[in-house]
Amino acid sequence: MMGNPKIENTEVVHGNPQELPKKVLAFVSEIAQLCQPDKIWLCDGSEDENKDFTRLMLEENLVINLPKYENCVLARTNPQDVARMESKTYICTEEKREAIPEPKPGVKGTLGNWMSLKQLDEEIKSRFPGCMKGRTLYLLPFSMGPIGSPISHVGIQASDSVYVAASMRIMTRMGKNVYKVLGDKDFVKCIHSVGVPLPAQKPIINNWPCDPEKTMVAHKTKTNEIWSYGSGYGGNSLLGKKCFSLRIGSAIARREGWLAEHMLIVGITNPQGVKKYIVGAFPSQCGKTNLAMLTSPIPGYKIECVGDDIAWMRFDENGVLRAINPEFGFFGVCPGTNHHTNPVAMDMIFKNTIFTNVAKTSDGGVFWEGLENDLKAHVSITAWTGEKNWTRDSGKPAAHPNARFCTPLVNCPILDPHWNSPEGVPISAILFGGRRPEGIPLIYETRSWKHGVYAGASVSSEATSAAEYKGHKVMHDPFSARPFLSYNAGKYIEHWLQMEKDYRKMPKIFHVNWFRKNKEGHYLWPGFGENIRVLDWIMRRCDNEPIAVESPIGLLPKEGSINLEGLPDPINWEELFELPEDFWKREMNDIETYFNQQIGDDLPPAIREEIENQKKRLGISK
Repeated sequence: MMGNPKIENTEVVHGNPQELPKKVLAFVSEIAQLCQPDKIWLCDGSEDENKDFTRLMLEENLVINLPKYENCVLARTNPQDVARMESKTYICTEEKREAIPEPKPGVKGTLGNWMSLKQLDEEIKSRFPGCMKGRTLYLLPFSMGPIGSPISHVGIQASDSVYVAASMRIMTRMGKNVYKVLGDKDFVKCIHSVGVPLPAQKPIINNWPCDPEKTMVAHKTKTNEIWSYGSGYGGNSLLGKKCFSLRIGSAIARREGWLAEHMLIVGITNPQGVKKYIVGAFPSQCGKTNLAMLTSPIPGYKIECVGDDIAWMRFDENGVLRAINPEFGFFGVCPGTNHHTNPVAMDMIFKNTIFTNVAKTSDGGVFWEGLENDLKAHVSITAWTGEKNWTRDSGKPAAHPNARFCTPLVNCPILDPHWNSPEGVPISAILFGGRRPEGIPLIYETRSWKHGVYAGASVSSEATSAAEYKGHKVMHDPFSARPFLSYNAGKYIEHWLQMEKDYRKMPKIFHVNWFRKNKEGHYLWPGFGENIRVLDWIMRRCDNEPIAVESPIGLLPKEGSINLEGLPDPINWEELFELPEDFWKREMNDIETYFNQQIGDDLPPAIREEIENQKKRLGISK
């Protein structure tokens, strides 16, 4: 009687190795030999397989079932494995300056971490041999973007986490149909291990295996490889996400002449029936998902979501910039999400969803900060830490600030009809922005593509809990992509500048700031659904409607050109668009200092020129 097939003497418990393309078989053979798993599972992406994943996660006590909802589970991680680890994320190249600019002497660089290829080989040898012992290697074939689209790319991930396998099925187009498109072509190689071979040498906290001391997320951009070790959390382990779609993606985009960006994609139809698509780059937890799923309080506007996090954009043969969402799901922040801030998200996340690090309710549901009004009186709460009978007096939040939902894209009730279009959707406007409590107006339009690139490169924002930084420090975040840059930031800016060609229809570039506060510390703009009023102004400016006035930093809305009717509180227009002289002196000095210290000689001359021009317009002498 014949047993299961084998790869490198390792039993294949699911799938047929003979169906694998030669290069994929060679890849999994190499990883199996290195990592020595007990079993290999060749994923097919089917619904039956997904049920198996859920059963296995429950059997391993990786997740808790949530009977209140349809096919939803909750995972609680080790408290040391809760966010992207920027300090342990590396770009690996032959020369350091390929990956990161050279900061001024005595200045700590903040635009990425470099590791030599030689050192990476040593780090791999010290971590990966035997790292999957006692575990199952899941081989995940996936497409970033619609399968077969000219903008899409294929990845193959090897992981020893069934949580990762289940999450990647949600977040990517994962399944063996990817092999038909791949054939004998190359692919992005994604290697992931939680770093806890069995039997474990240390206690496994929350049944969540990880090795925080030796966590490493490394990218070989020349050969399109990702090596991730020691973390099971989202961005560190779901390698199709930031690792592939932004870091490796932007390296591929540079070589092929397109853009891989940390951007939402949304379609907006106004009451006149005119539809335009915009993309927007905002640092994590700055309203990106809320904007992608905006609910307009003003009748007649229709918002349709293509994606809330990543945009791959390429100019077509007619010179039109087209964008796809390479992802297949949403990996959104839970705290702060509720029926007021994002009703669309609340309509979609309670079906086929994996929650991570939220609190659990005694009626089989979930809870996080922002859902207080939804909580029934008799229901008790177990915090994400396991603390039972949690109350607001506990002194700690019920859910981790970076708690997440992992939800299929098709759950979205306002999904754009062209969300899966292989050619992508045409982009009319690009938005940049961040959390800036003072000085930066609600909206301004940049003067040109070059000025817009400068605005994108000089984005700053208060730090958020999506990374390991804490507090309210305002941090520079060029293009809202600082944690995701895969090559020298100066060259990244140059790549953006090179997008402009005479035969291309360049989208207009705008900068928005929903978070400006008055002297009393109150927000000057209501935000959320009311942002449709600003989007309407942007759409009209894309048609060159004369509703803007000159200012030293760009074109501001003419007073009265943004519809303020029906707002619950009066708006102080002057305060919302004021450009305080002292603030802008500090701001320009800060931007110039940042570029000089962090990017130095690699900063394109065109950006220095934009800085000088803006200083002149602001009346700032040298």
